[in-house]
Amino acid sequence: MSWFDFAVHRALLEAALVGAMGGVVGVFVITRRLSFFAMALTHATFPGIVVAALLGINLFLGGGVFGLLIVAGVVFLGRGRGQNFTAATGVALACGFALGVVLVSAQAGFTKDLTAYTVGDILTVGASDLVTTAVVACVILLTLAMLGKELLLRAFDPDGAAAAGLPVTLLDLALLALVEMAVVATVPALGAILTLALLVGPAATARLLSDRLAVLFPLAAVIGVACGLTGIWISMLADVAAGASIALLVGAVFAVALLLRRGVRRSRRSTALSEAG
Repeated sequence: MSWFDFAVHRALLEAALVGAMGGVVGVFVITRRLSFFAMALTHATFPGIVVAALLGINLFLGGGVFGLLIVAGVVFLGRGRGQNFTAATGVALACGFALGVVLVSAQAGFTKDLTAYTVGDILTVGASDLVTTAVVACVILLTLAMLGKELLLRAFDPDGAAAAGLPVTLLDLALLALVEMAVVATVPALGAILTLALLVGPAATARLLSDRLAVLFPLAAVIGVACGLTGIWISMLADVAAGASIALLVGAVFAVALLLRRGVRRSRRSTALSEAG
């Protein structure tokens, strides 16, 4: 496949979009410790995919609609007395995936190939996928522009947000819905299994490099875009899966940033000890 092919151009644009979107949303994912929720969501939306396949409609539309139901269920269960968010997420994950399995097993002639959903292939994204991703990215950015301060206050000072009279339940619902939208928009490119890489890796790497919120969002977006574009380039040179290349590159960049941060800390500690001595 040549770099001049339209498929490659679409893949590059898709990689830039999901990389930037994943990086920005990922900052909230790591600050609110929603990594497990994001992973669970990629599996819990499986029934929506199955229903969409049975009805002959877009698989990712089915996953997105069912994902919103999962988000509402997690928020409802997590706010019950004696419950916590992680437990509610685990229940949603188990029940959602189990429902998908039941739906598949109940259809004796079900032969729909769901590989595109589980693995993804960014080199096969079409114009409609690009439009969907662009629209989702715009909705996410506009929502964060309007609710960003409130969401950050809820993330870093939950008690203060409640004391200030903010609708914390609605804020939680809005944030989880944004994560769900980012997951569903990224799945066509990376698949349900590898989507988590772009929703956690760039933001986690940016957090290692800077503690300033004003820097975290653009830095995470740049890292996401860079990993996406470079991953496609590597996949074409080595003739390997593009999604896997992107995910591995995200992991490698995180590892390098972690080693650099530890090296800087050791250097500062050694300097302080030498000055004290």
